[in-house]
Amino acid sequence: MTETETEINRIVDELEREHGGDAWHGTPLRQLLSDIDYSHASARPFEGAHTIWEIVLHMTAWKNEVRRRLGGAPAGTPPEGDWPPPAPANPQSWCEATDALEDAHRALIGVIAPMPDSQLFTPTNDPRESESGIGVTYYVLLHGIVQHDVYHSGQIALLKKAVSPA
Repeated sequence: MTETETEINRIVDELEREHGGDAWHGTPLRQLLSDIDYSHASARPFEGAHTIWEIVLHMTAWKNEVRRRLGGAPAGTPPEGDWPPPAPANPQSWCEATDALEDAHRALIGVIAPMPDSQLFTPTNDPRESESGIGVTYYVLLHGIVQHDVYHSGQIALLKKAVSPA
């Protein structure tokens, strides 16, 4: 295995692909959001469903939470909330929300990229893995945020079609 073929590099690659690269699952998140304006982002086409804006804030909060956990913080709900409320809908606040998502993504990659593979199966400060009794590992945490992002990207893709049909 060469230095570029580490598991950490493969996880970073997965995060980069789902966020802005050549994603197998479909359109990457950054591209999905690139042509959504604030009115479409704040529209609620389905009663009881989250808006695109709410999902973006949720994804940002959880990227930041994973980064905190990678730094040793105990598992918990993100300080900004699981589903932070959007700012009043206008172009500037929507731009700030998408910029914050991009910043959270870059910061997360910055923490993950230098990690050694040897840390992957070390438990994080999260004791919830009751079956094994060892806690949630960094490996599970990192793959979890990839899965989380892809899931919500799919929601955004469907909401985008609902609020701006071609």
